[in-house]
Amino acid sequence: MGRPFTDDDSQIKVHEKHEVREPRKFKVVLLNDDYTTMDFVVEILVHVFNKTETEATLVMLAVHNEGKGVCGIYTAEVAETKVDTVHRLARQAGFPLKCSMEGE
Repeated sequence: MGRPFTDDDSQIKVHEKHEVREPRKFKVVLLNDDYTTMDFVVEILVHVFNKTETEATLVMLAVHNEGKGVCGIYTAEVAETKVDTVHRLARQAGFPLKCSMEGE
């Protein structure tokens, strides 16, 4: 018969390092086309991206003048949802508006 089991016998010191990182971020970008109206782009920016009218107008002008404009920066899941929402709303309205996500 051995000696009785005690708590001291079962203690093992383990040092774990947990590295906490911010989730990867993505820019959601609207791309210019020759058919989608500027008003519709502003509407999308206000309703989907929670921009003010002024902010939405500035992003819309970037899309119009530079070919693309950044709508916001989000985690992957949120960015994917925003892109899908823009595409769905654009199709429902009969516009070919394109939206994409780019790594930050």
